[in-house]
Amino acid sequence: MLPIPSEKIRPIVSISIDQTEEKLSEYLRHSFNDYIFIKDGNRLTGYLNVTDAFKNESVTFDQIKQLTHPLDHACFLNKEHTLLDLYQVIGEAVTLVKNDRNQVIGYIKREDLLVEMFKDESQNTDLLKTILTSIPMGIFVVNQDRKIINCNDSGLKMIKRRAMDVINNPACLIFKQKHIDYVFRTGETLLNQIITSDNMGILADYSPIIQNNQEVSGAVIVVQDLPMVEKMAMEMEYVKNLNNDLNAVLSSVYDDILVLDENGVLLRCSEAMTPDYWDIDFKRFIGKCLLHMDFNSEFDPKAIQYVKENKEKYTIVYETKIGKKVLTVGTPILDEAGDLQRIIIALRDITETANLKQQLDQYKKELDGLKKKDIFFNQMVYRSARMEELMIRVKKVAEFSSTVLISGESGVGKEVVAKAIHQMGSRSSQPFIKLNCGAIPEQLLESELFGYVKGAFTGADVKGKKGYFEQANGGVIFLDEIGEMPIQLQVKLLRVLQENEVVPVGSTKTIPIDVQIVAATNRDLSIMIKEGEFREDLYYRLNVIPIHVPPLRERTEDIAPLTMHFLKQFNEKYHKQYTFMPDALNLLELYSWPGNIRELQNVIERLIVASDDHIINADLVTKLIKFDLSLPESEPLNRVIPMRQAKEKLENELIILAMKRYKTTIRAAEVLEISQSTVSRKYKKLLEQNQ
Repeated sequence: MLPIPSEKIRPIVSISIDQTEEKLSEYLRHSFNDYIFIKDGNRLTGYLNVTDAFKNESVTFDQIKQLTHPLDHACFLNKEHTLLDLYQVIGEAVTLVKNDRNQVIGYIKREDLLVEMFKDESQNTDLLKTILTSIPMGIFVVNQDRKIINCNDSGLKMIKRRAMDVINNPACLIFKQKHIDYVFRTGETLLNQIITSDNMGILADYSPIIQNNQEVSGAVIVVQDLPMVEKMAMEMEYVKNLNNDLNAVLSSVYDDILVLDENGVLLRCSEAMTPDYWDIDFKRFIGKCLLHMDFNSEFDPKAIQYVKENKEKYTIVYETKIGKKVLTVGTPILDEAGDLQRIIIALRDITETANLKQQLDQYKKELDGLKKKDIFFNQMVYRSARMEELMIRVKKVAEFSSTVLISGESGVGKEVVAKAIHQMGSRSSQPFIKLNCGAIPEQLLESELFGYVKGAFTGADVKGKKGYFEQANGGVIFLDEIGEMPIQLQVKLLRVLQENEVVPVGSTKTIPIDVQIVAATNRDLSIMIKEGEFREDLYYRLNVIPIHVPPLRERTEDIAPLTMHFLKQFNEKYHKQYTFMPDALNLLELYSWPGNIRELQNVIERLIVASDDHIINADLVTKLIKFDLSLPESEPLNRVIPMRQAKEKLENELIILAMKRYKTTIRAAEVLEISQSTVSRKYKKLLEQNQ
């Protein structure tokens, strides 16, 4: 017979089922006992695990009934028991203890009873150990130091260890430390914890060993072997299906895929690698490190090396020996600790894509150039035949890099013609530098044109400065008002034209340049040559391609489109909707415009500002533009003159008189009963004669 230690017998704490649900919940919530016994009247009917009841904030009668273990199936022992009673104890969490008079005096937890049995060194205990060894469940006893102090053979077989490797060794070597710490910290049972490793798979239940002072003095771990064969079979089937899915994915994607381990060893590849550009049978290299293989320029392992060393995604494009461009993307696969597990290499033939992109870039560049030229050409506003001829010539000149000399009155648009040469030529993507030779002081003009070096003169930038010629290298430099250039600088400009090189101020070193020079002037350079104000040799160097821009009065057909162009600009600028009456446009066409296009632009803005209405009529034009044409004093006919001359004189006087009174050619033509074009032509002729 084996005695049960009295100190391990716990008193029966009971509650009556007749109490209200609120009182039951309050009692359970504040109970310090592991188990509470349920009493119906004076009879014990079952016991309840307090921890299970704590899962709910309040407990109902139905829940108590579900959680109560009936005493009809409970295990009862006397204070002395036999080893046969052990089989009954193993299956129950608690065992009720009776005295000699068959009265229940308390209960003992299964773990406490097992520990006491293991502590006993009697022959009976040896028999107990033999019986426990035959139990199919594994049992491990852990002391307060978290070390295993005893176990059975079933447990050793399940964890595939020897007793000498387990006894007195830390339990965390086999079981999870966090589970053990939880049981010792909370004193609660932890069930159904799966533990797997390379060579074992077990299901563990952790139960605390609690002394009477409510301190956890140890733990009993009961383990069961998982159905490993079934589990492995299921996993193998899953892996097989996963492998089939993976192969299907690898075969369907556009890219060729290589899967390598962390050392660059090829594990698998796409089932059908693209045969058009691979002379390599990658399947032959499965199990081999691709970093150490010689592929004779057919495959570049640089992406593998980079991903292995940096654990980062890497992209590279390389060309095979047969001229194929291959896009290689290396992607690292990391585990939870951030260590490299796999390297995925995706290969794609982008030869055709690269060629198409190159062609597309070329076409886009050409299209952008054409659009740029077309946009600029559309900004050139003209209608006259003379300007049409001039722009045809500009297009022709733009195809070459010859020096151009543009002449014309002030305000005719010489700079616009210079920009057209730049935009419609092969240098359109290069700089266009403009310099007004008359706007820069003579003492600064040389340094602005040719630049200067450090210390060239007082106040010079310590870093030196590039001149306009260097800034325009590869492009076009526009020298406006070339006739205003000092005679001494004309010599240096001549050298630039002859040698295609400049010498910065303060330096003796020449700098080669490639610049197309476009010069412009509103002066007659031939007269300046005669007066000694302009070098003749420079004139002939500049006058390789002469272009003359006619004044606005010689191309009156352009006045109307230019007027509408400027009107649109000012409407957009000031968010207005001004319009011109036809008679107002007719008057603008009759004016001589000594300031040319620049004056026209200023007059249009002045008309918009001065107009009280959004419609600009002839009356407003006559107020702002003075035609200065007065009626000549009439001389009496005291002699005979040809009839044609007398008729012409009378027509002129009538036209002048009608224009002064009615302001517009349309009204004047109606009164004179002639065509509007006749009035316009004759009145314009009179204006020109008056000037």
